[in-house]
Amino acid sequence: MLDAIKERFPGAVQSVAYHAGEVTALLDKDSFLSICRFLKDDPALRMDYLSNLCGVDFPDRDKRFEVVYHLFSVPKKHRINLKIRVADQEPAPSVTGIWRTANWHEREAFDLLGIPFEGHPDLRRILLTDEWQGHPLRKEYPTRGHDRDHLKLR
Repeated sequence: MLDAIKERFPGAVQSVAYHAGEVTALLDKDSFLSICRFLKDDPALRMDYLSNLCGVDFPDRDKRFEVVYHLFSVPKKHRINLKIRVADQEPAPSVTGIWRTANWHEREAFDLLGIPFEGHPDLRRILLTDEWQGHPLRKEYPTRGHDRDHLKLR
């Protein structure tokens, strides 16, 4: 599968990691959507299931977030993980047009880390209230939360 991506999108794979029997490819953001569509539509690959999407915060990097996509092919029984990097406030491309399950996963990454997804049909908080300030999975978020008057004991 990795060879197919490299052959079809030369230069788009920036690095590859192997761990616990899984392959993770760091991809060029500009080629990302085309690669996702290829992985889903190619009859030999048929990556038809986005099983998870999550964000990882590296606050010391210029591109502080990695967005990780866990793909699985139900008919072929193979998997691959894809990653892209985005800076704070830089949108990641939405894959909701390719895998419908991305809708809720992208909303969760937006809510908890503040990663915007360009092209998402309804990007808003999913786990926290609208009044909630900040994104609690960011590394700089206070571990005990912000002082909030309405949460103090009376």
